[in-house]
Amino acid sequence: MISEIFKPAVVRIISPTARGMLRIGLTPNAVTTLGAIGVIATALIAYPNGHLFGGTVAICAFALSDLFDGTMARLSAKGPSKWGGFLDSTIDRVTDSAIAMGLLIYLAKIADPLSYVLFVSMVSGFLVSYIRAKAESLQIECKGGFAERTERLVILLTAIGFTGLGVDYILTVGVWALALASVFTVLQRLRIVWKATK
Repeated sequence: MISEIFKPAVVRIISPTARGMLRIGLTPNAVTTLGAIGVIATALIAYPNGHLFGGTVAICAFALSDLFDGTMARLSAKGPSKWGGFLDSTIDRVTDSAIAMGLLIYLAKIADPLSYVLFVSMVSGFLVSYIRAKAESLQIECKGGFAERTERLVILLTAIGFTGLGVDYILTVGVWALALASVFTVLQRLRIVWKATK
């Protein structure tokens, strides 16, 4: 939802930089991998040690690679590749898991029962992606839903970042909102597939 609204404008803004990155020899897959390493390392080091705001700022910076790699692929002479698309999608799942795991470790350290709600959001987030992949293997288009990856990531990172700034209850609200939105999206996608198979 969010990506569909803002993506065209963002692509226009970052295209000159993406062309420059291609000219100096960077490849889309290299940008994907470097950004992922940064996100994973930051999430699993900063969050468990309570550096919620600083960790979130760093993760947002590294996550920009997810904007650049696709634009670079479209602008390159070879164009987007199947391997690049597969790698990007797979790494998205890994980085999302690392962010949630880092926060989960932090919540477990302080014995916060919110960790159980976060676990529900993690499982339902995986299901959102799995249902789409399985549906598409059956030749059923299963995009959309209330909370796609971008929406889920924005909810979680916003809640974590503001918690790091000392805003009370924002993490509880954010994690509960994430869990409910993810479960609702799972149900939406199940309904899409059910209707398509009738």
